[in-house]
Amino acid sequence: MAIDWANAGSKAAQLILSLSLIVILHEFGHYLPAKIFKCRVEKFFLFFDPWFALVKKKVGETVYGIGWLPLGGYVKIAGMVDESMDKEQMKQPPQPWEFRSKPAWQRLIIMLGGVTMNILTAFVIYAMILYTWGEKKIPMSGLTYGVSVSDSLMYEMGFRNGDKILSVNGESITYFDDLTKKLLLGEKVEIERDGVKQTINLPVNLIGKLVEKKRTGLPFFLPRVPVIADVIPDTSNAYKAGLKRLDQITTVEGIATPFYEEYKKAVDAHKGEMVTLTVDRNGVTDTLHANITKDGALGFYRIFDPETMDSLGLIKIERKEYSFLASFPAGVHLAGETLGSYIDQFKKVLSPKTGAYKGVGGFKAIGSIFPSMWDWQSFWTITAFLSVILAFMNILPIPALDGGHVLFTLLEMITGRKPSQKVLEYAQVIGMVLLLGPLIYANGNDWFGWGRGK
Repeated sequence: MAIDWANAGSKAAQLILSLSLIVILHEFGHYLPAKIFKCRVEKFFLFFDPWFALVKKKVGETVYGIGWLPLGGYVKIAGMVDESMDKEQMKQPPQPWEFRSKPAWQRLIIMLGGVTMNILTAFVIYAMILYTWGEKKIPMSGLTYGVSVSDSLMYEMGFRNGDKILSVNGESITYFDDLTKKLLLGEKVEIERDGVKQTINLPVNLIGKLVEKKRTGLPFFLPRVPVIADVIPDTSNAYKAGLKRLDQITTVEGIATPFYEEYKKAVDAHKGEMVTLTVDRNGVTDTLHANITKDGALGFYRIFDPETMDSLGLIKIERKEYSFLASFPAGVHLAGETLGSYIDQFKKVLSPKTGAYKGVGGFKAIGSIFPSMWDWQSFWTITAFLSVILAFMNILPIPALDGGHVLFTLLEMITGRKPSQKVLEYAQVIGMVLLLGPLIYANGNDWFGWGRGK
């Protein structure tokens, strides 16, 4: 399979810039309180630098640099058991400027600094996104014709074109934009079909099934709208027949085509033939004659853009603008929602029966969520999301992560007994080993599909 290097390069550039920003800010979250409490910060690095660094410069008592191994970053605070595993320093008598000489409450603040900075980063970015671009959502009540099932697995689950999805797990779905993530975490879905309410039970291993199916990232559903032309290449049979943008195809060979499924069935019945089309053009009916290809296509693209659908009155988009001050509480709320949703997804990954572990990915998977073309709104939205993830993952009580250091410090504050340096060193090694396994698995899953048994 050929690789689109331009798109891959764009995604890689966005990934590197995004991760660099949130890693630097995370480490600055440790650096700042360390300096405030007069700890000596020996190194501040973006990426890791085993054996050598790409760039480094000493300013004052701190060496700033960029490593070659893009697995995060670090600050080396004197007198702290960390990734450097500097045992020689720890054998020396404690010095006033060292981390281990500081009161437990100061060490706790230093260790919580990175996570705190990532949460602050996320809500500030979300606030500025809302202030700059506002918020656009499609209310479920605005889907005049219900949904169109765009994923075959959803069809197998029992969903049909024209369904109106009412609730998931008894919770009403207000906006179409939230539908996919609600379904991934759901068990029972209430729908309305032809005026009758029904319940669809989702399988526990829905996520695992989606992973095995190698989904392309398209949504499960699209707004159901009539067949209206959008892009018509000048080499296509549709163009030659006289089809114009925003023409609505209402019949094919006299067969009514109110929606795509009827249209597709009609053209498939006349592959390789000349057909008569009836189109609605600005309220005026016209007749066209077009050749259907042997593959059953006219060669045009239907409208998929929500803005266009909204302008035609096919769906309704709710728009909300935020003032500078109003954007901040809204940003906090959005960051909280994002964190809550991610925690729910994380629980799914930890439960083997869901099969969600099959979809765990590394840097390739993260890079794939960025758009092919650079878009600042998408870039900042994804960056805020990754900042939330970094905060959550780092606060997990695992040695070698911030959460592990926080756990030991809290135990010290509760018991009044400080863990020995040997205990901290062993815990650091164990934590690094525990983290290495999931890291290898996630990136191996990216390239070799280990979780899918391939």
